[in-house]
Amino acid sequence: MSDELTVLFIGDSVTDVGRRDDPEALGHGYVRLIDEAFRAGGTPATVVNRGTSGNRVRDLKARWQKDCLDLAPSLVSVMIGVNDTWRRYDDNDPTTPEQFAADYRAILSALPGREETALVLMEPFLLPVTPAKLTWRDDLEEKIAVVRELAVEFGAVLVETDDYLNGFDVPLVDIAADGIHPTELGHQLLAKLWLETIENAAE
Repeated sequence: MSDELTVLFIGDSVTDVGRRDDPEALGHGYVRLIDEAFRAGGTPATVVNRGTSGNRVRDLKARWQKDCLDLAPSLVSVMIGVNDTWRRYDDNDPTTPEQFAADYRAILSALPGREETALVLMEPFLLPVTPAKLTWRDDLEEKIAVVRELAVEFGAVLVETDDYLNGFDVPLVDIAADGIHPTELGHQLLAKLWLETIENAAE
């Protein structure tokens, strides 16, 4: 990795985690843990967090130039989608799979080629901690399918967060109390999975 490496994480509240109130602007979740791992391992990277709580993919599209392209990152890691599902159930404002795919494809198409910008796509995830959250699964799984297809289409590294976080033999509330926002343990698991996935992809 060169000294110019900039690693940008962008998405919703799962990435945000208070980054705008953090003097280091990293937030207090998996992004900070990945930054700490880079520092401990001697990786010369500047980590940037542009997660924004409440965002849907349409919101990323609206701020993509300022919060992504203008920063000229060496690697972009995107995690978006759970709010596109959530708004269907709390505001009766669904995002169809077609809309989700079109907006997601638009932001990825605006990136430079893979020789200039490495791309990581993290699946949105949902832990069915209540019967109500279980009913969200069909909608979210459509979004996850889109992310998987786009990872292939754009040659991105796919971080398979949903199966991973749902696969632990612990109470799911220990990983994300509301099924959406990770606990401290949940963020540790996300950071571990991201780092391991990137390392495996580089081999």
